[in-house]
Amino acid sequence: MGRIEGKVAIVTGGASGIGRASCELFAREGASVVVADLDEERARDVALGIEKAGGRALVVHVDMGDPAAVEAMVADSVAAYGALHVLFNNAADTSVATLERDGSVEGMEVEVWDHIMAVDLRGAMLASKHAIPHIAATGGGSIINTSSNQSLAGDLTQTAYAIAKAGINNLTRFIATQCGHQGIRCNALSPGLILTPAALRACPEDVQASIRSHSPVGRLGESDDIAHAALFLASDESSYITGQVISVDGGQLAHLPHYANLMETGATTTVQRPR
Repeated sequence: MGRIEGKVAIVTGGASGIGRASCELFAREGASVVVADLDEERARDVALGIEKAGGRALVVHVDMGDPAAVEAMVADSVAAYGALHVLFNNAADTSVATLERDGSVEGMEVEVWDHIMAVDLRGAMLASKHAIPHIAATGGGSIINTSSNQSLAGDLTQTAYAIAKAGINNLTRFIATQCGHQGIRCNALSPGLILTPAALRACPEDVQASIRSHSPVGRLGESDDIAHAALFLASDESSYITGQVISVDGGQLAHLPHYANLMETGATTTVQRPR
């Protein structure tokens, strides 16, 4: 307990999934938490639960695609708590309506591309831009970005989402490089498939099963898996780690492509000569 005692943390996309789990965990570990989300009603539910458990939580309604709203989110958080130590840029538009339109490059709609870049990438940049002076004023702290394993390899759909997350990876490195002298660390978490409500709505069971077959730990991720990794990066325990993109995926990208087939068939990659 108390791994981030006395710190103030903004979590965007804090009303559900990874964001909710992170808000609740950060609060249990002593932070005053800002639950920032477009869905204000669900954000209030998260904050109420934190307060009932004895923690401190503030709800901020924010549209990450609106630059003025992002700036106001940071200002309102600092006005309420007097400081800022941690920013967890976790928000992204993972609605089914958006994901269904985010297909191949050949079929990409400019409107969809621009919307995803504005929310998933520009929103994180702007939140960081406005947070950096406040984090520096406290003597330093941590910015954490949610990336995705889709940023690390090609896929058939979700092109704009994946490329926005690839931008998050380099945004992470640039912030780490530019702000290290101010005591600010910046790292990204790159999840595999995490069984959030959004993922369960968008990902059919047969696709889940296929991805699970590529997991050496034998399961898909839960929101708490990412929240605990974020807590480590938010805490002083990670004070010598910055500029990193850390896959939290049960080893899904750690193996060669034939892994799932070999596990199913019992074959090996070397010739087995008869004895």
